[in-house]
Amino acid sequence: MKCGYDKELLTRLLHGELSEEEREEVETHLSQCNECRREWEGLRGIWGMLDDVEAPAPPADTQIRFEAMLDSYKASVRSGNEGNGWWSRWRELFRSHPAFAVGYSLLLVLVGLGLGYGLNHPSPAVDSSSEKLAALTTQMTEMREMMMKSLLQNPSASERMRGVSYTSEISTVNKSVIGALLSTLNNDPNTNVRLMTLEALTHYTNDPIVREGLVQSILQQDSPLMQAALADVMLRLQEKRAIHPLKKLLQQKDLNEMVRNRIQQTIVRLS
Repeated sequence: MKCGYDKELLTRLLHGELSEEEREEVETHLSQCNECRREWEGLRGIWGMLDDVEAPAPPADTQIRFEAMLDSYKASVRSGNEGNGWWSRWRELFRSHPAFAVGYSLLLVLVGLGLGYGLNHPSPAVDSSSEKLAALTTQMTEMREMMMKSLLQNPSASERMRGVSYTSEISTVNKSVIGALLSTLNNDPNTNVRLMTLEALTHYTNDPIVREGLVQSILQQDSPLMQAALADVMLRLQEKRAIHPLKKLLQQKDLNEMVRNRIQQTIVRLS
């Protein structure tokens, strides 16, 4: 029999628009209804596909813009302390005005395209300034990290999800970024944000800090969806350290019955 549940609630859950009471009601229904859970997973899959949309080709004048940007950077380096003050002011602006950081992300996309085009079509001037270009790239990476952390503090769940997605644009994920993601995984009030954070962290499970953080997170989750998702991740990783916290989770009297069954199966397959 076709489920008559209001599917609009699934879309609102995806965008973090439900109240806490509504969210818990929808999550409980998802844990019990296969049809709605399949539709929910489909919605999440479509949302995730947005990250795979191909970036547009750079404009014809990208090389000119890139060289102008590089000349500007050379001038700032020559200015010594004045240049350092310029960078410090930018860093302070991004820390104190998160909204500005979000808007500036559009400019970063253009700069990134310019960097890619310039690296694929190097000129003698660029070749002779490789060290300065590397420094500029490092500064851009730091800016992306600041933007990600700023977005993770945004009141809007959709903006926090955008912050999580910024990890795909950071070439080297350091301990600071991992710490921010693990904190979001354990403390964010929105289940959808936590699910997206869990998915992001699964790309870094070669890091022992990430693995340990995921194991420790099991007993910190109160959402049936998160509990089931973490059990699936532990099974996929064959992480035997998860057996103990999963057994402790089974001791909770109010544990969702479908989640209980899944955890029991996970423990058997990990043992």
